[in-house]
Amino acid sequence: MGEVEEVTGEDCINWIETNCHVPDGKDVGKPVKLREWQKDIIRGIYDSPTRRAIISFGRKNAKTTLSAFLLLLHLVGPKHRVNSQLYSAAQSRDQAAILFALAAKIVRMSKDLSQYVIVRDSQKQLYCQELGTIYKALSAEVSTSYGLSSVFTVHDELGQAKGPHSELYEALETSSGAHENPLSIVISTQAPTDGDLMSILIDDAKAGHDPKTKLWLYTADEEIDPFSEGAIIQANPAYGDFLNKDEILDKANTAKRMPSSEASYRNLVLNQRVEAADPFVTKRIWEQNKTKPESYEGCDVYGGLDLSTARDLTSLTLMNYRESAWDVHPTFWLPYEGLREKSKADRVPYDVWAKQGYLQTCPGPSVEYEHVAKFMRGVFDRCNVKAIAFDRWGMKHLIPWLEKAGFNESELELFVPFGQGFQSMSPALRDLESLLLTSGLRHGGHPILNMCMMNARVQTDPAGNRKFTKQKSSGRIDGAVTLAMAAGTIPDAPQAEYITGTITAL
Repeated sequence: MGEVEEVTGEDCINWIETNCHVPDGKDVGKPVKLREWQKDIIRGIYDSPTRRAIISFGRKNAKTTLSAFLLLLHLVGPKHRVNSQLYSAAQSRDQAAILFALAAKIVRMSKDLSQYVIVRDSQKQLYCQELGTIYKALSAEVSTSYGLSSVFTVHDELGQAKGPHSELYEALETSSGAHENPLSIVISTQAPTDGDLMSILIDDAKAGHDPKTKLWLYTADEEIDPFSEGAIIQANPAYGDFLNKDEILDKANTAKRMPSSEASYRNLVLNQRVEAADPFVTKRIWEQNKTKPESYEGCDVYGGLDLSTARDLTSLTLMNYRESAWDVHPTFWLPYEGLREKSKADRVPYDVWAKQGYLQTCPGPSVEYEHVAKFMRGVFDRCNVKAIAFDRWGMKHLIPWLEKAGFNESELELFVPFGQGFQSMSPALRDLESLLLTSGLRHGGHPILNMCMMNARVQTDPAGNRKFTKQKSSGRIDGAVTLAMAAGTIPDAPQAEYITGTITAL
C-alpha cells in the first residue's frame, strides 16, 4: 500500500491483473487479463508525461470497465496520492452510476481491495481510510458545489455533451490546477458534430498542440463500406473477442436494410461523427463535395440571403460555376456582444469560429444591416451577380442600406423574393440533391455550413413536396436554407431523377 516513486505502465498492468476481477459479462468474476490494445493504452498513459488521455471507440468495448481499473490504480493502487480526491463525470445520473457500480463490484470481488476500500453506495463514493483517498461520481444533471480539487478525473461518455462547453468538464479541469501532474481520462464514443466538446478535444489532440495530450481513436474510415466487417474492426478493438461478433453484424445488416438506422449505427458502432437522427443529407454525401472552392472573382454568381432577427445568425451563400462543378461561398454574421453566451446557448463554438475567420462579427448587440449591405456592395463590385434570392422577412429594412451603399435600381432588381414554403423550397431541394449526389458542389468543409447541413431536416406534405423545417432540426439551419435558395435561383439547374424521399434514403 505504500506510495511508489516511479511507476511504469507495466507496473500498472501487473497491478490490475493481480488485484482486479472482471465485473460483468461472460467472464464475470474471473481475474482480469488485459488485451494488448488495452495494455498499449496503459503504457502510453504512464510511460511518458500525460496530462490528458482521450480514448474513443465504439460502444460495448468495455470503455467504462477500463476506466474503473484506472480509477482504482489511483485510489488504492500504485498510482495513488495520499489524501487525494478523484472524480468521474458523466452527463446523466444513470451514466455516472455505471462507472461507480463497476468500480464497486471490482472492489467487492477482491479480498485485498475490499479490506482497504469502503463502498458508500448511497453517496456514489469509494473511500480508502488508510491512504485518505476518496472517489466520487458526479453528474451534469445534478447541481454540484464546486469546491473540488481533483488529481485524477474520468470524463465518461463526454461525447454526449452537446456543444463546445460543459460546465462540469470545465469545473473539474480547472480544479486540478493546484496539483502537480494531474491526469484526466476522456473516454467516449465520438460526438455527433464537429462543434461538440468531444470533437474539439479530439481535433486538438490530432493537431499535436500539446505533447501531454494522448489520443487513441478507433473509428471507421469514411471511404470504406460502412457495412463491411473491415469497417467494424477499425472502430471496435474488442470485436470477435468479448464484443459479440454476431450481434454487431446483425446491427450492420439492419442498418443496411433500414436507412433510418444507419446514422445511429455509424455513430455508436463505427464511432463516426454522425447525428443519430437522419439529416437532409448524410455526412458521407456531404463529404464527397468538400473540395475547396476557388474564388468567385469575375464569375457569374447566384446567391441566397437569409436575414436574421437582431441577435440571430445572418447567412449569405454564393455559388458560381467553374470546371464541371459549383463553388460554394458561405458568409455568416453574428453580433460580437454576447458571442460567448450565444455559443453556450446554441452549443456550438461561434467564438472559436470568429477567431478562425469563419464568422463575421458586428460590433454591438445586433447584426446591423449596414454591414450586410457593405459586404453585398463588395460582392457586386467583384463579380457578375445574376440573382440573389432572399427571404421576404427583413428585406424592407435592408433595402435602404443597400441604396446607401450605392446600389442602383437595376442592381436592386437582382434581389428576388424566395418563399420558404413547399412551392419554392421543394424544387430547390431537388436541385440541391442532384448536385450533391453527383459531387457537383465544392464547399470546402466550411464548419458553420457543415453544422447547418447536418442540422437540416425536412417536412413533407401529402403530395411529396418538401421544405426545411426548424421544428424537426436540432440546431441552426440558416446556411442550409441559403444554399438551397441559391441552388433554386440557378436557371436550368440539374433535375433530380429517380429520387424519392431524401438523400438519407440513398
